[in-house]
Amino acid sequence: MTWWLSLADRTALVTGSARGIGLEIARGLGLAGARVFLNGRSEDNTRRAVESLRSERIAVESLCFDVTDEAAATAALDSTPAEIDVLVNNVGQRDRRGVFEMTPADFRRLLESDLISAYMLSQLVATRVVERHATGRIVNISSTMGQLGRADDAAYSTAKAGLNGLTRTLAAELGSHGITVNAIAPGLMATETNAHALADPAWTEWVEQVTAIRRWGRAEDVSGIVAFLASDAASYITGETIGVNGGLTATLPRPPKSATRF
Repeated sequence: MTWWLSLADRTALVTGSARGIGLEIARGLGLAGARVFLNGRSEDNTRRAVESLRSERIAVESLCFDVTDEAAATAALDSTPAEIDVLVNNVGQRDRRGVFEMTPADFRRLLESDLISAYMLSQLVATRVVERHATGRIVNISSTMGQLGRADDAAYSTAKAGLNGLTRTLAAELGSHGITVNAIAPGLMATETNAHALADPAWTEWVEQVTAIRRWGRAEDVSGIVAFLASDAASYITGETIGVNGGLTATLPRPPKSATRF
């Protein structure tokens, strides 16, 4: 592998990585040479994910804790002698209740999971990187919904918009310490979270209409960008939110074939 894309000298922590996009991100980092820590709340699920990646000869271990529990996160980081210098804040819960159903307490709970945890972990990892006089990478997994609004998705959209703002602010503050901070905003993804939509042909037809590339996004579409941002090739990129959405935010949906041109 070309030296500036190699992650052979990096150690990464990917939160929420026992399955889905998080697991694929961890796989991509590992295949690029990084030592990777998988994170999840379930030790059994995380262990199975570790075994899966080890079967591909990826250097991977587990680091289980609840990302909303600062004491648990601190203890977990203190428990490993590994010097984590790549943090991927991937955890993202979703609650599709509307404004008349979702309570303020539930709204706050989702912000704790999807936004506050990213700030807390970034603080913990960045502090340790600076103490070692090392360099680091933070990659936040945001969403197209951080840029767009959608009914019945207020908490998630708010959290992701906040994550984009946090990305810019941390980049401004940590750049002088050799730490870059970027975000990736996936679009319409073929993940377990969207399994109900994937099973409905009408949804796939709609996705083909609203994206320029005319398909659902895949987990590997995200993992390659994360590996790039973690590498030396991206050392002068910071504070950016990179859309990985197949052109969803670049184009209007095509009109019906019978429509008059305008």
